[in-house]
Amino acid sequence: MNRNPTVRQRRLGRMLKEARGAAGKTIAQAAGVLDCAESKISRIEAAQSGIRSLDLRALLDFYGVTDQMRRARFQDLARNGRERGWWSQYEGSLNSEYSDLIALEWDASDLYLVETALIPGLLQTPAYTEAVVRMQSPEKSDEDVAAQVKVRGQRRQTFARSTPLRLWAVIAEAALKPHLGAGVMRDQLESLLTLARETNIQIQVLPFDAAINVALYGPFGILAFPEPVETDIVYRDDLMSMVYYEDPSQVEFYTALFRRLNSEALPVEQSLSMIREHIEGTD
Repeated sequence: MNRNPTVRQRRLGRMLKEARGAAGKTIAQAAGVLDCAESKISRIEAAQSGIRSLDLRALLDFYGVTDQMRRARFQDLARNGRERGWWSQYEGSLNSEYSDLIALEWDASDLYLVETALIPGLLQTPAYTEAVVRMQSPEKSDEDVAAQVKVRGQRRQTFARSTPLRLWAVIAEAALKPHLGAGVMRDQLESLLTLARETNIQIQVLPFDAAINVALYGPFGILAFPEPVETDIVYRDDLMSMVYYEDPSQVEFYTALFRRLNSEALPVEQSLSMIREHIEGTD
């Protein structure tokens, strides 16, 4: 029994349950294909148990899943549900929730971000990241700080995939202020302008005078995935832990909030103009 499934494993369980439902098959019928107890199918769909590649192929055949790319995604999630890729080398510096986030970013097709006080991690310069980490955790050793900076930089590999991650970020104007030093902030804002030229990165600024500021609950992100039946995942980072929301009603709440922020934030060109104004203000 897997009593602490990863987010990836929960996604696999949901996808298998949805594939079974779409095919009009019952748990009893699926169990008959694998010649196992019905409870095993229930455990697999609840991410309380893993699934062998042979069994997975048999179920996908039974459910009529023939698209090879879709089958490959099922197989990748089953095979790598507990693997953490390149970031596993930083085992001592990363908690499991952060490792889950990196894995999800790699799997995602789209990421919708809201930041209320900081520049989003995926868009941070190394100097900015180091300043943030040292301010948040002054007790960290130089080695741990260096590892955090390196990991955050390597997360940008999602932008270098054959199909790059699409990022839409709404950043509160407060995050553009030089809290971490004028030089660090100027370089960070200039980097934002450079990144905004990429077609897969959209940046909007939510100005101080936007009424919706009073309704913000803090930063959050919404991850969407290539497989149409996959449910979006919302995450929030409160420094002490990463919290994930996967229930459709919870996801819809944050999706609606993002839409409001998207409509009340400055349009992209005006946002970039405001960033330029803040750069001039750091001189």
